[in-house]
Amino acid sequence: MPDDADRRLPAPPRDRGGSLLQSPWLLALAFVVLHARLVHEAITWQNTIFGDVTLYEWWARYGLDTGQWPVLDYDWVYPAGALVPVVAPSLVTDGVLGYEIVWTAMIVALNAVATVLLVRSTPRGVLGAWWWLLFLLALGPIFLGRLDGVIAPMILVALVLARRHPRVATAVATAGAWIKIAPGAVVVALAATRRDLRDLLRAVVVPGAIVSAVVVGLALIGGAGTRALSVFGEQGARTLQAESVAGTWFSVARLWDPAVTIAYNDEIFTYEFQGTEARSVADALDWLLPLVVVVLAGLTWWAARRHPERAYEIVLLSAAAQLVALIVFNKVGSPQFVAWIGPPVAVALATLPAGRALRAWWPPALGIVLVAYGTYLVYPVAYGPFLAGEPWMITVEALRNAALVVLMIGATWRIARLGAVRNA
Repeated sequence: MPDDADRRLPAPPRDRGGSLLQSPWLLALAFVVLHARLVHEAITWQNTIFGDVTLYEWWARYGLDTGQWPVLDYDWVYPAGALVPVVAPSLVTDGVLGYEIVWTAMIVALNAVATVLLVRSTPRGVLGAWWWLLFLLALGPIFLGRLDGVIAPMILVALVLARRHPRVATAVATAGAWIKIAPGAVVVALAATRRDLRDLLRAVVVPGAIVSAVVVGLALIGGAGTRALSVFGEQGARTLQAESVAGTWFSVARLWDPAVTIAYNDEIFTYEFQGTEARSVADALDWLLPLVVVVLAGLTWWAARRHPERAYEIVLLSAAAQLVALIVFNKVGSPQFVAWIGPPVAVALATLPAGRALRAWWPPALGIVLVAYGTYLVYPVAYGPFLAGEPWMITVEALRNAALVVLMIGATWRIARLGAVRNA
């Protein structure tokens, strides 16, 4: 029994800082302030951020005015499902400015839904959400003006749902993949970690097939024909984009070799390296990228068989490795692609048990924030100096690309180690 002196001792002080950071109201305020800042930056940079949105508006308005639609009537650089977010703002607005306002509101709303789900459906959702906001702050406004702003929240939602509702997660990720390919990484990770064939069919194959059948079926009804799948051949003629990871050597070589040149491709609105060497590297990436995805799927399957009790962590690792690989082995390499790689880390920090597994994610979490900030410096802050070959920006871009390679190797090594060591 404590004596009277013990009873008079004051209670231990509460960790007010920790309690404050756990406040959902403070998190909501931070969400609003962050997105207000990003929207302001997007408006400041104008066409640098909203150039693609202007093109989306043209596609949608042209379809509404003439009845001629991407995919349905001519080949398109995006999958058929991208028509949904592209057309939606044009149904309630007139003119480019109105479209841009509704488009931006749509991206912010999608991100709000994903963030709320993260907070409410995971053990440490507030922690994951704070990191997610930090990541978006570092990346800057680029995701607001691209379709990647639609699919990044979808990846986040799919990974949160994968913990307890793999069928719904597969459906969400498959729908995202029909907007832009990247969310397919979540589907591959889920498929590779299923316990048996029955589980694979029920949790992945059936929901994925249903969503795909709906998208392709609607496209065929609309008259798409073989164009329903034309996106898979649209990238073949491209060479290396200036900021791509595989283009790093050519970018650095500009410091001493004036023969290395960048030119604007006015058909797809990107800057690309010219020459036979760049073309050869781009052609090699066309088969290297799917090969790497297959290898990562195999490693994921192996690790999941060795550690079935850690299947969800392996899903997150596999999705992270694949999403980074989709950037590293991509001849396009646009800056907004970096938005893909934040969701696996945010979900891992929010769900994995404290201790060994959680600590393993903090180094890549920091690395990805630095990658995001390096991307922001390149685009939109100093894209002109980068294209002009200024040494400081070439260095920033090279370091960012090297960090992406390190992150991919780290995630791949972790998956392989789980497969090789029972007590990893």
